[in-house]
Amino acid sequence: MHLLEQAAVFLLTAVLLVPLFRRLKLGAVLGYLASGMAIGPWGLGLAGEVQATMNFAEFGVVLLLFLIGLELQPSRLWVLRRPVFGLGGAQVAVTTLVLLAACLPFGLDWRAALVVGFGLAMSSTALVISSLAERGQLAERHGRNAFAVLLFQDLSVIPMLALLPLLGASAAQAGGNWMAALKGVAVIVAVIAGSRLVVRPLLKRAANYGGREVFTAAALLLVVGAALIMEKIGLSASLGAFLAGVLLADSEFRHELEADIEPFKGLLLGLFFIAVGMSANLDLAWQQPLAVFGLALGLMAVKFALVYAIARAGGSPNETAQRLAAALAQGGEFAFVLFAAALGLGVFAATTAQLLVMVVTLSMLLAPLLFTLHERLLERWLARNAAPEYDSIDGPGNPVIIAGYGRFGQIISRVLLMCGLPFTALEVNYQQVDFVRRFGSNKVYYGDASRLELLEAAKAGEARLFILAIDDVEASVKTAEVVRRHFPDLPILARARNRVHYYRLRDLGIKVIHRETFPASLDVARQALLRLGMRAAATEHAIALFRQHDEAQLDAQYAVKHDEAKLIQTAKQAAEQLRELFEADSVGPIAEFPRVAAGSAQPKT
Repeated sequence: MHLLEQAAVFLLTAVLLVPLFRRLKLGAVLGYLASGMAIGPWGLGLAGEVQATMNFAEFGVVLLLFLIGLELQPSRLWVLRRPVFGLGGAQVAVTTLVLLAACLPFGLDWRAALVVGFGLAMSSTALVISSLAERGQLAERHGRNAFAVLLFQDLSVIPMLALLPLLGASAAQAGGNWMAALKGVAVIVAVIAGSRLVVRPLLKRAANYGGREVFTAAALLLVVGAALIMEKIGLSASLGAFLAGVLLADSEFRHELEADIEPFKGLLLGLFFIAVGMSANLDLAWQQPLAVFGLALGLMAVKFALVYAIARAGGSPNETAQRLAAALAQGGEFAFVLFAAALGLGVFAATTAQLLVMVVTLSMLLAPLLFTLHERLLERWLARNAAPEYDSIDGPGNPVIIAGYGRFGQIISRVLLMCGLPFTALEVNYQQVDFVRRFGSNKVYYGDASRLELLEAAKAGEARLFILAIDDVEASVKTAEVVRRHFPDLPILARARNRVHYYRLRDLGIKVIHRETFPASLDVARQALLRLGMRAAATEHAIALFRQHDEAQLDAQYAVKHDEAKLIQTAKQAAEQLRELFEADSVGPIAEFPRVAAGSAQPKT
């Protein structure tokens, strides 16, 4: 078929089916996949060059990874290190091991089972990112976690491709591959250096003297160049594009590059999904429907359960873990590359490779349906279990507002009640409010203290004191920001869970901040010293000296809180200063502390 005729077929099918699928709320990705199945060799046969189309369309994934890299400044990438290596590493390792164990009963040896398990552990970066972006969920917690896992998967493909010759070829070939991996590391370092020394000056020259179209050409050349360099040394082209994007994320060209690349990315990414649909071997699905559909559904069920369990074990809420599991339940495009390489090295037979490719393709076809079905079921569940509307606050205000009615806020309120001082308590956890009300308290209102309208209803402008007792650090800081911005004259007494929380509240100009565990810890230390035989006066002096030193140290660390090296140095110096302070003190609490031999009786108080 002529190139223009083939392009017309692609565009016509996409124009007809994608809007239809969007109208049915099934998503654009499923529309592109259905278009590919309709015109592919196992559909109407209007387009037959599946591999050629796939090779060209994979550039859409490359552009997608470049744009994702542009959104990730190196500082933000460092912040993501825990979900990338923690959550991502756990997902790849656990899923690979479980699927490896599941493959062994089917007659595969451990080497083939390892390749199959790892390949099926991968998820589709293009499909997941596109679907989350289409639903506006990429910036939500499960979206960020999904991106972190996908990034680790992309990175982990590199060592797996290096390991393949050890599983299916001679030692000489394997040694050559390890040399290629070392060359890859060297090339990555060269790309990082080159971006600073060469790429940015060239982009600046193109922007200043070449005009808009030359700058667009330079941007495309940058992506193509980074992808080609990685491909030449046997690594992922997408990884090269992602690395180039990250290195330019903090440059002055970031927004212009995004604007120029975005149209090409959208078209080529749609073509990529059409190519995936074209590659679906419908004859194999027709001949072995139970095997193909059973394996595809089984793969998605296993990955959903494993990702959900890993996310919950990592502390994610139920809703976040469910959405993350649904997003990552399918196979991915890197499985096609891995299985093709394994087939060429003789790791497993051609029939096994064809079945695996069909299973991955079918899981990618079913993934948008899973997204949609899961979202609808989750929305119904949330609607049934949703908390009631926030309480309305009527009548005159009280002189004290307590934000947060957990264990900390309740003790404060009991003291105020004992002294006859009225207060208004706000708590965002409905279960906590319901529990308190069952014991007869009518002083607590269900509501989010960071909402301005609720604070105005509580007459915050007329209050004399605002007590910030919220347990959650992010919610506490958010509430403090709102109160500081809209009620700057309202004094705040704040509770800090730890030093980082303390520093963030200090940044907002809050002067009186109490660390919740500090007084109780000093009380326990006081009792420990007394029970070990130290005199009461020396004990009180030691505790007072430590309190004074720690508070001074807190101020010193606050001044260098953004410099990790100085922060560590300050902590080490403080420990030494504290020791010297005790030893040089005139009262000499250490000198008055009785030496107790090991195994001897403890002094009684």
